[in-house]
Amino acid sequence: MGTGIEALRSTELESKLIAIRRQLHQYPEVAYEEFETTRAIREWLEEADIRIIDLPLQTGVVAEIGVNNSGPIIALRADMDALPIQEETGLPYASKIPGKMHACGHDFHTAVILGAAYLLKQQEKTLAGTVRLLFQPAEEKGTGARQLVERGALEGVQAIFGLHNKPDLEVGTIGIKPGPLMASVDGFEIDVEGIGTHAAIPHAGVDPIVAASQIVTALQSIVSRNVSPLDNAVVSVTTIHGGTTWNVIPDKVVLGGTIRTFQEEVRARIPDRLRAIIEGVASAYGAKVHLRWIAGPPPVHNDEKLTKLSIDVAKKVGLQVVTPNPSTAGEDFAYYQLKIPGSFVFFGTSGTEVWHHPGFTLDERALLPGAHYFAELAASALKDR
Repeated sequence: MGTGIEALRSTELESKLIAIRRQLHQYPEVAYEEFETTRAIREWLEEADIRIIDLPLQTGVVAEIGVNNSGPIIALRADMDALPIQEETGLPYASKIPGKMHACGHDFHTAVILGAAYLLKQQEKTLAGTVRLLFQPAEEKGTGARQLVERGALEGVQAIFGLHNKPDLEVGTIGIKPGPLMASVDGFEIDVEGIGTHAAIPHAGVDPIVAASQIVTALQSIVSRNVSPLDNAVVSVTTIHGGTTWNVIPDKVVLGGTIRTFQEEVRARIPDRLRAIIEGVASAYGAKVHLRWIAGPPPVHNDEKLTKLSIDVAKKVGLQVVTPNPSTAGEDFAYYQLKIPGSFVFFGTSGTEVWHHPGFTLDERALLPGAHYFAELAASALKDR
């Protein structure tokens, strides 16, 4: 395709982005298995004469547009991994890979940033600096962004922008706000160890099921009594495993769950409080506990100045700007924001289902506006820096 991409009209670009998105949708790959996705993205970039940066990545692509080497560098980020979900949309371009689906719209994100790349390539000689494109693996694992940072993807970058589709926002609408937008995501696993015995003689053992049940209830007091009503936190126990048959009290129960908050100071206090609760409850029942804390991404916290720019550009390109409610879902985009200022937006896609639902869909009419928005945002951010 070469320079032909530079001559694409809007209708042609829209058709190309729809085709890209549908190809990705039909062949989803989960975290750290995005080998064919990586190959396809590289080909689409190389066809447009967009230079690839050689970083030690098994999956994922980093590229650059710009000839002004003395100018600033800003980054645009898209995630590219799918989920282990069986698709139930019935679409003609539904997933061809059993048990795997783009149920979170990362195929949309990738197509949007590729579209922005094509538009930026057309104006490469007039850009006030360099735009770095990050096509990131393993967002669903919460570790892909951290890997890109460790491999040097942010070297020299002064600011970063990203998006997530939002099914409950209409096409043509964009949700932007400064400060906290998405929650931190930490996990925990708790081993509750008792003494197994026959169900007919419970007094001969220590019942970990009773202790675990009380722990599940007691953990809710973290939010109700240890977090200020002016702050936010969610504690969810999502798995409980124990026992193998109806007439035996087991010797062990394993609990698992997640904790989410928008405030780092709240997040920092919760592990100690969780440990104190489970140890106290277990002791009361004669059981023992072991806690495994699984630290995940911090909150997505948007830089105020970059968010104002994001709003100004959205209005300039004709998008309706709304102030979104923060989401208690997590996003490893937050790892980039630990290093440099960043702004993350919710892009309206008029979807039918929420994220991670087997019937998740989105309106592809959002692709072209998304591409134009991020191309204009990148160019404007370079001038602003």
